[in-house]
Amino acid sequence: MKITVAAAVAAALVAGGALACPNYDARPAFGTIQLQAGFLPDPYRRNITAGGGYDLARCFDVDGWGGSVASAPDFRLVWSGSSAQLTLAVEAVKDTVLLVNDPNGQWFFQDDVYGVNPVITFSNPIPGQYDVWIGAYDGTSRNPGQLVITEMAY
Repeated sequence: MKITVAAAVAAALVAGGALACPNYDARPAFGTIQLQAGFLPDPYRRNITAGGGYDLARCFDVDGWGGSVASAPDFRLVWSGSSAQLTLAVEAVKDTVLLVNDPNGQWFFQDDVYGVNPVITFSNPIPGQYDVWIGAYDGTSRNPGQLVITEMAY
């Protein structure tokens, strides 16, 4: 099952509004990578630890957005090239959420696409910086998992 988070849903959030708890200017906890369309090996995988001290429901006034994240991004992807799709997914045992700030400053959120694992697919992704937060739905921290980045169907 492939889920694309609609930009219209993400546009409901004004980047300067709410408490703006996630800080895309902060240094990512688990690093940065530059990938371009056609990258190999595909998928790219990065070990992460989900969770943090900021309750998304208090940071963003958007129904259905829950879980807790760190203030700094967990990971930063600098994307270039032209591709039909770019998918970011989390593989973890515990319930996780995925929050992404795209190069246009739009926020995207997803929870529970494959069991307790979130997936966000960008159709025709624009080049630039994608800041990624992997949160814990139940508010805990120290949930190990993997961030998966792929151009293939997920």
